[in-house]
Amino acid sequence: MAFEGSCHCGAVTYTVEGDIPDTAMSCNCSHCRRKGFLLTFVPIDQFRLESGADKLKSYQFNKHNIDHQFCTDCGCQSFSVGSGPSGEKMAAVNLRCVPDTDLDALTIHKVDGASF
Repeated sequence: MAFEGSCHCGAVTYTVEGDIPDTAMSCNCSHCRRKGFLLTFVPIDQFRLESGADKLKSYQFNKHNIDHQFCTDCGCQSFSVGSGPSGEKMAAVNLRCVPDTDLDALTIHKVDGASF
């Protein structure tokens, strides 16, 4: 199975190999809390950018470990790329940008990113 996501205007689209998860992470860091992300993390080889590479702009802050990718047309950040705790390349997918996600059914795990 695979699922698809996009920015708000649809210029940036992607496919993730695997099922839509039933859990998500909610982080309280200064960036995530302002944007209201509900995140899932997948190995980078399961993430495929389908369109909009030319529309993406990267934003980094704090330790500059994560490339927060946003669409330059609509401003929506539907995913990020970076490294997991053990160094493996990961994509952080904003499940709010995956139309087939039942947001009300997700089990939310809160992470204290403000303390990192």
